[in-house]
Amino acid sequence: MIFAEITYPERYEEKHGELCSLLKRSFSHVESGLQSDSWIWIHLGEQKVAVDTFSSMTHQVKSPRPGRHVDDVIAVLKEQFAVNVYREPEWEAHEDPSGDQD
Repeated sequence: MIFAEITYPERYEEKHGELCSLLKRSFSHVESGLQSDSWIWIHLGEQKVAVDTFSSMTHQVKSPRPGRHVDDVIAVLKEQFAVNVYREPEWEAHEDPSGDQD
């Protein structure tokens, strides 16, 4: 599910390093990569939050379920970026809103 989108005028490739640095200062387990798309995974216990450009030309905040893990990542991002938090999370194209994973 997509919970928010970061807004900036530059190309996403130009923001990747800055986003990684910010998130790595705040969270201990962060993975990232930049190849065609930008992706950053923040691991918080059993939960994972993705900040990526897989379905947008700007970074979106994603997770399989809502919760404090998503709120914590959004709060950190808001320290340095304009973040548009969606009133209701949006389903990604590959997700099944019924909850069935088969």
